[in-house]
Amino acid sequence: MKASSNSWVNRFLAIVERVGNALPHPAALFAGFALFIIMLSGLLSWFDLSVVHPGTHKEVRVVNLLSVEGLHRVLTDMVKNFTGFAPLGTVLVSLLGIGIAEGSGLIGTVLRLVVLKSPARLLTFVVVFAGVMSNTASEVGYVLLVPLSAIIFLAAGRHPVAGIAAAFAGVSGGYSANLLLGTIDPLLAGLSEEAARIVEPGYRVNPACNYYFMATSTPLIALLGTWVTERIVAPRLGPYTGDEKAEEVKPMSAAERRGLRFALVAAGLFTAFILGGLLPANGYLRDPKTGDILHSPFMSGIVALLFLGAAITGIAYGWGARTIRSETDVMKGMAKSMETLGGYIVLVFFAAQFVAYFNWTNIGLIIAVKGAEALKASGLGAIPLTVAFVLVTATVNLVMGSASAKWAIMAPVFIPMFMLLGYSPEFTQTAYRVGDSITNIISPMMSYFALIVALMQRYDARAGIGTLVATMLPYTVVFGVGWVLLLILWLVLDLPLGFGAGIYL
Repeated sequence: MKASSNSWVNRFLAIVERVGNALPHPAALFAGFALFIIMLSGLLSWFDLSVVHPGTHKEVRVVNLLSVEGLHRVLTDMVKNFTGFAPLGTVLVSLLGIGIAEGSGLIGTVLRLVVLKSPARLLTFVVVFAGVMSNTASEVGYVLLVPLSAIIFLAAGRHPVAGIAAAFAGVSGGYSANLLLGTIDPLLAGLSEEAARIVEPGYRVNPACNYYFMATSTPLIALLGTWVTERIVAPRLGPYTGDEKAEEVKPMSAAERRGLRFALVAAGLFTAFILGGLLPANGYLRDPKTGDILHSPFMSGIVALLFLGAAITGIAYGWGARTIRSETDVMKGMAKSMETLGGYIVLVFFAAQFVAYFNWTNIGLIIAVKGAEALKASGLGAIPLTVAFVLVTATVNLVMGSASAKWAIMAPVFIPMFMLLGYSPEFTQTAYRVGDSITNIISPMMSYFALIVALMQRYDARAGIGTLVATMLPYTVVFGVGWVLLLILWLVLDLPLGFGAGIYL
């Protein structure tokens, strides 16, 4: 498994590592971008740069923040920029509920049960599928499912690194696919909404805007991941000859089974509550005036429902499994999920200022109009344009791991640009999510990359970064081809992307 020191993989990774290590902290990066926008607004206003807004047909000029009025606005709106930043509240609320479900042990138990109960011939498919589904609960797939899959593969007489690869492919390579909404959905939707308002003030992007595409992507990624594991990765690894011995994977305890029964009842009741509000024509979750679902309290409150669903089932499991004995345990789970957000909150503060300055100065709108004019003149059709954007995103992902940080930079440029070409913000976000996922598994900038290398070294002391990339590269190629073809099919057939979201404006 040891890669040659002069292999193209190692040479490529050396370049990526140097570029990635040269980048400052993402928060410092956004602080620099915000300062750059202020300076650029002064320069461009001096040149009196302007465009005609294609919607209102009014002339739009650069607003100079490098002025007394600009300084006043920067100072007086700094707090409002931060507290009013769309993704912040949605992520905090979502993670509070997920924290209860994770802290009670519900998420870990469900993942273990899914893998344990799968037939041997479906083991790889179930591992990849469970990896995709684990994205609902943020990092739990990395810290629980990946090491567990290695243990299970070894217990089944298979190479444990194949289990690591299959799980990692699902968790990270299939990051944007899921049958359920997760924390990433409201986060990206909030950033897309902020960017869309550069062109169309008041535009709303709901967290379920990509659901149909991502739900369809889930079995596709599971099948492709299974094929790569069985046809390419496992044959390359061969039989396991290392020193690690198979561990016993413990079955569900009586307490865990009782907890799952309690959680199942709670989930059923919660589902009945939602269906009761949606199925009747005058349901209490529909729009009270029109009876519509797409523009209803259900859609606008989907983050709150995600919080309630995770909290209710998590508490029910904890009550049944005796992992939650008082309200203090519930609060501890919520607090623990918040502990991981310190860096994110710092990042959001500077990202919020950057996005606000980008909007105020009209630079984003001017770039979008000029870029759209250039793209129209280039004659690129919808399919080449979409494929090019996916490839750009996948390349940027190699040197910048955070999905939200990348989108906070890219959305204010590409969403208005694509809107002016007639494409919806939801479609641009979909294409971004495809590109953002496929290179996660070969990007050293991905936050859990070092953890996966360490897990591989447990079973092969010679394994390193090159080993991991060489193992995961086939997944990147196959996922990229399969996912892009699905996106092209969606585009050709003009299918809805999610609830209330189409491809075109």
